[in-house]
Amino acid sequence: MIAATGVDESSVHYRGWRVVLACFLMAFFMFGFGLYGQGVYLAELQRAHGWPGTLVSTASTFSFLLTSVLVIFTDDLLARIGLRALILCGLAALGASTALLALMQAPWQLYLAYALMSVGWTGMGSVVIATVLNAWFARRRGLALSLAFNGATFGGIILVPVLLALSSSIGFRSAMLVATIVMVVLVLPVVVVFTGWPVDAAPNAAGISGAKAAGHSRKDLLANASFWTMVLPIAIALLAQMGFIIHQVTFLEPLIGRASAGLAVTIMAAMAVVGRLSLGLFVDRLDPRLACAASMTSQAAALFVLLQSQSPTVLLICCAVYGFSIGNMITFPPLIIQREIGSTAFAAAMGLGTSISGIVSAFGPGIVGLVRSVSGDYTMAFAMCVVLDVIAAGIVLWRPGRRAAVTRDLSPEQDRKVG
Repeated sequence: MIAATGVDESSVHYRGWRVVLACFLMAFFMFGFGLYGQGVYLAELQRAHGWPGTLVSTASTFSFLLTSVLVIFTDDLLARIGLRALILCGLAALGASTALLALMQAPWQLYLAYALMSVGWTGMGSVVIATVLNAWFARRRGLALSLAFNGATFGGIILVPVLLALSSSIGFRSAMLVATIVMVVLVLPVVVVFTGWPVDAAPNAAGISGAKAAGHSRKDLLANASFWTMVLPIAIALLAQMGFIIHQVTFLEPLIGRASAGLAVTIMAAMAVVGRLSLGLFVDRLDPRLACAASMTSQAAALFVLLQSQSPTVLLICCAVYGFSIGNMITFPPLIIQREIGSTAFAAAMGLGTSISGIVSAFGPGIVGLVRSVSGDYTMAFAMCVVLDVIAAGIVLWRPGRRAAVTRDLSPEQDRKVG
């Protein structure tokens, strides 16, 4: 156990909650700028420079794929330069990226900005957040992760509308520079003052070094069936989730109108916050694989009903139910990894798993769009997402090695009874 077990993690005076605040702010700006802000950049850069949408969207894809490669090496970077230095490097890279997006004049600068954003993801993304909170919490780990990752959702709910409002009033360039300054002013002191490892937890215990010596190299992880029954279903579910989110407005607008379609997105985002907070209160007492399967099944059910109805009320309820589980898809992996793979290889497993999930899910919007183009509507495309969620729920419930682990602890007589 790497978190301090002799302290009361429920106490507001426990230093780990200040680390949660730092992680919340990191997630707020990283996901706000690095994920939800992509739609703003697409529109504003086309308007300002006349660049084709394919140029900007290709740069976005480049950034996501580069991020999926870089996060594999998060544990190596943590071991080499340390936690606080890695976060500060990520903050500097993200700040440089957003400033360059405001000041750029040539297409090559767009790719440089998105490459810097990928470095920002490496220093301030979900792998670093999960790794540091894994070190600080044992009994309240699920709640800490849920609170911190809610920063990602609030980044979409708050930062994007603020960017749009500022762009309308003072221009995109000034809006991005102002938002960048605010990010640095808020995040820099919090990171410097609050982030670090618990005093009684060695960095090695946090899973950021010595993984290979312990027999948990990346090669070992790729040969670990438990690792794959966690990573594969999460990747499949995120593929379906990304596909639905990107195409949600296009699907709903002809049915309920543009305003109501926008309301559906807002409701879904709000329910993602509620879902994370609700899960955080109980997940530490639940089987994370079972809870993960239930979340995937609820998304499949919501999509299935969505396809059967044209009632605005029913459609909005389906979006709310779907949104309840959206945020939890990045909360379950660290909980499962900690329980089944352990602390020694935590950072390595998180980095590798996040990379695989990121690469697979990046194809979600394209696959849904392709199926929609071939079939003529979204029925077949979203039905495919339903099937993918059901398959993912089935895979995540598979626990390879459990029977072997049980029988190793039984006597020959008991083993014969089990067999």
